[in-house]
Amino acid sequence: MTELWINLLITLLKILVILGVFLGVGAYLTWFERKLAGHIQGRLGPKLVGPFGLLQPLADGLKLLTKESLVPDRADKVLYYLSVVLALAPAIMLFSVIPFGPSFTLFGVEIKPVVADVNIAILLVFAFGSLLVYGTIFSGWASNSKYAFLGSLRKAAVIIGYEVVLGFSVLGVVLLAGTMSATGIVQAQIERGVWFIVYQPVAFVLYLFCMLAESGRVPFDIQEAEAELVTGYHVEYGGMRFGVFPLAEWYLNVMALSAIAVVLFLGGWSGPYIFGPLSPYLWFFIKMFGLVFFVLWLHWTLPRFQAKDITEIGWKVMLPLAIANVVITAFVYYFV
Repeated sequence: MTELWINLLITLLKILVILGVFLGVGAYLTWFERKLAGHIQGRLGPKLVGPFGLLQPLADGLKLLTKESLVPDRADKVLYYLSVVLALAPAIMLFSVIPFGPSFTLFGVEIKPVVADVNIAILLVFAFGSLLVYGTIFSGWASNSKYAFLGSLRKAAVIIGYEVVLGFSVLGVVLLAGTMSATGIVQAQIERGVWFIVYQPVAFVLYLFCMLAESGRVPFDIQEAEAELVTGYHVEYGGMRFGVFPLAEWYLNVMALSAIAVVLFLGGWSGPYIFGPLSPYLWFFIKMFGLVFFVLWLHWTLPRFQAKDITEIGWKVMLPLAIANVVITAFVYYFV
């Protein structure tokens, strides 16, 4: 019984750490992105609120909390409020199956830096990722707004197409590792001494495209498309409810999908032992935020695709490539 309570306490602490760290980092990624965009486009980012503008995310949070939030008269109020939860919860749940490093011992108790070390972690990633679309769909429908509804339908079209591609792009890694456990996939790469990106470069590129599409980042941000849809699916939301959608989609989702890419293709926490005992954890976050930087960089560099181009690329180009990659991987691995 004592061991059960200890495990429950450790799990609760892990959840609190993940919530505190990634919600805080997500808020400050807004500052980082605005600074990055300023450098890329030759303009200023936040610089007045605090040194280097570091207190700007806090000021933005206070503004959203104190801003009046109106609900449309003919909105479906149950779905209107529920969609905010459905946008945020799946993005946070993605972090529950990500191993951020090897296990360590503290006060005689083995602690794994993962909330749920399950053998179907990759399957859960797909399940949580599929739930993200409900927040978008419900927000557009419940708002009783044409622009919001059009934005939500665009997002649904992108998710349906690219979720399929995402699944096939990951299958090659699962075949090579022989497991769907996130920890097992990392261990397989460490034991072989080779990251799976070496064996699966096509799958990695496909995964990057799917990551951009899933998180609604340029060039796949057709669900918002400010010039066409007035910010799209969450145009009828105000105050903090308005802020939750970009926090979940643009920042939490990008960080979670980047961390999963590190697990699948970049060897997880493996790396030179140059930072002492913290080396595995630092390498994991260095790789993860390297991918986050790449996504933010693209956002302020590329133009937006048209909706028809995105769906055609997904179904006619990426899906056949993903299927061919799985077939070739299976043939080479099991017969050659």
